[in-house]
Amino acid sequence: MPHIPKYWQVSTNSKAEPRAEVRLGAARFTVLFDRLIRMEHAPDQMFEDRPSLAFWHRQTDPPQFSVKYPENDRMTIETAALKLHYRETRLGFTPETLEIEIKESGRRWRFGDNNPGNLGGTVRTVDGKDGPVPLPPGLLSRSGWSVVDDSGMPVLNQESWVENRGNNHPDLYFFGYGIEYRQCLQDFLALSGQIPMIPRWALGNWWSRYWEYTQQELWKLMLRFQQEDIPLAVCVIDMDWHLVKNNQGRRGWTGYTWNRELFPDVEQFLADMHQRMNLRISLNLHPHDGVWPHEQQYQAMAAHMEVDPASRQGIAFDIADPRYAEGYFRLLHHPHEEIGVDLWWMDWQQGESTAIHKLDPLWWLNHLHYLDSGRDGRKRPLGFSRWAGYGNQRYPIGFSGDAVVSWQSLAFQPAMTATAAN
Repeated sequence: MPHIPKYWQVSTNSKAEPRAEVRLGAARFTVLFDRLIRMEHAPDQMFEDRPSLAFWHRQTDPPQFSVKYPENDRMTIETAALKLHYRETRLGFTPETLEIEIKESGRRWRFGDNNPGNLGGTVRTVDGKDGPVPLPPGLLSRSGWSVVDDSGMPVLNQESWVENRGNNHPDLYFFGYGIEYRQCLQDFLALSGQIPMIPRWALGNWWSRYWEYTQQELWKLMLRFQQEDIPLAVCVIDMDWHLVKNNQGRRGWTGYTWNRELFPDVEQFLADMHQRMNLRISLNLHPHDGVWPHEQQYQAMAAHMEVDPASRQGIAFDIADPRYAEGYFRLLHHPHEEIGVDLWWMDWQQGESTAIHKLDPLWWLNHLHYLDSGRDGRKRPLGFSRWAGYGNQRYPIGFSGDAVVSWQSLAFQPAMTATAAN
């Protein structure tokens, strides 16, 4: 495996304290907090201690709890808030073998139960939607409980690179918080990772429009904002910053080469936007189609990927490959940052699978882009992307996608923003 840069290597403490673990047969239960229990079933006894994408910090200070064995194949774990009953059979976890009672309310969860009171979470995108959209479950629920299914999700190895877990054994996290919603979120963050502080400038007004404009037109527009005393913090340049038309038969969404017809002196333009307008610059990014011979960076990327440039063979996008990821950042992105690009807008909508089982490419892109943006230690890291699942709270900031412009969509946005916190 190629060398993984230090700034991609993250600090985790994923192995729980031994005193938090209770085993019966092929089951392992880990009491992480009074109201949060991890539940695994592995007939081969291969329980998972590596950090998964969502859960990095299982080494909590476990609460006081008791364990009783009414019979050899039965067990009860009791904390101050929960009472878990389990009966070991060859069937593993079933509604008949696994049950948890929330003591303060008397409500009971059985394995596989639906959650009618769930308050909802968030969605990857509202592209093309007009008004409300169905929301998947979040962590908070009027039912008093929620379950996060981490079964088979990828894990991080010792170098913090993602890899297959190797099995699909049941791996569930039961959150039995009743109406203690704040505590539920706090405990999740303790397990998964905190939400980092963003740069102060990111709290200002952002401007963007999907339009083919020249640098002169864009400069005049930014100047107009300044003249009208309308404050802006970020100018987001949509995809036409790069070459869209090409002779490769590609759709043109992916690109890394500046369109010099629209931006003939981009180096000076970016310098002026920073120095005279006091703006940060973000570029739109659709990396799915890889790197093709019409790109200025093709020769270097081909050599890096050990592809003969004379073959004019396209270099397929594969962010799960550490060699590709290294070239992707060092050759395709860092040169743009050196001339003044502050932030990448990851506008990914081109698939949800990679060569690694259950690894969403957007999840790993968010992870790597965030870490890469802080590689020199001189600024707060920041990414701009869609939500890709639990753990992505570590990589601000998110956007909801391209909703239909309507009163119905506008009315839904505050509700979706609130449930996204779940």
